[in-house]
Amino acid sequence: MLATQTQSKNETLVKLREVAAGTAPDIVKRIIDEDGGVIIKGLFSAQVDRFNAEMDPIVATWTSGNTGPDWMQEFAGKKTKRVTQLIRRSKTFREEMLDHEILLSYIDTMMLETSDAYWMNAAQIIEIQPTEKLQYLHRDLENYPVFRSLGPAGPEVMCNCLVALSEYTEEMGATRIIPGSQSWPDFNDRERIENTPTIPVVMEKGDAFLYSGKVVHGGGANVSDRPRRALALAFCPGWLVPEEAYPFAVPLEMARTLSKRGQQLTGFRSQHNQKLGGGTLWSLDYVELAKVLELD
Repeated sequence: MLATQTQSKNETLVKLREVAAGTAPDIVKRIIDEDGGVIIKGLFSAQVDRFNAEMDPIVATWTSGNTGPDWMQEFAGKKTKRVTQLIRRSKTFREEMLDHEILLSYIDTMMLETSDAYWMNAAQIIEIQPTEKLQYLHRDLENYPVFRSLGPAGPEVMCNCLVALSEYTEEMGATRIIPGSQSWPDFNDRERIENTPTIPVVMEKGDAFLYSGKVVHGGGANVSDRPRRALALAFCPGWLVPEEAYPFAVPLEMARTLSKRGQQLTGFRSQHNQKLGGGTLWSLDYVELAKVLELD
């Protein structure tokens, strides 16, 4: 079960379990099933500095907040920067992080139970600026609200990997989580969410927090004088529409340079659903999209 308890701010908190990058996928999946998420130590330690160096000039001039509806402005954070289109903007992300063998071996255990392949739902830098408040607690599966009513018995329709690109302390706005909330019987019970303590996901730069789309979490309040930067990589089954429309953002010639799995993740290959007896999605004239685009 969950690891050691610590005392902080007059509350008894629980420390999330940590495993080394390369830990067997079945072990990682078991911890996520039990706790809701797990910290993978050093998963992107080899890439984080180069990725930051490429993205620093863009993040520095990026405007905080979101221009969408009022509820989205509140959810996204009025003092939070969210930078997308990372495939196009970062060579390191495109060549070393998109098709990351260890990470995707863990994502496989959550996504391939109901789908033959999956999308990268979204990839973005999330930088929480000083004085940003707590984010609204939520489950990522709420992107597809029909699954909320299915509770813990429903399929895994989203999972997420948050990579620490800076120090990731509680004071800087470390992600907050309610361990075990992925198993609550009623995912519509807001009262329980509001009355259950959260714990911070404290990490070192290069660590990653991998968690189920069913677990309750949210960004923390940044009460420090430094921004907290993370890379958020979300995934969904091939039979759901992803958050980001990659084929409209990634030039076809750039897509040709990606691995086959990278092309699959970003919508340049069809989605097949043989596992549960479904059909082929995302094709043209019933022809595999990769063949239409002459990727093979």
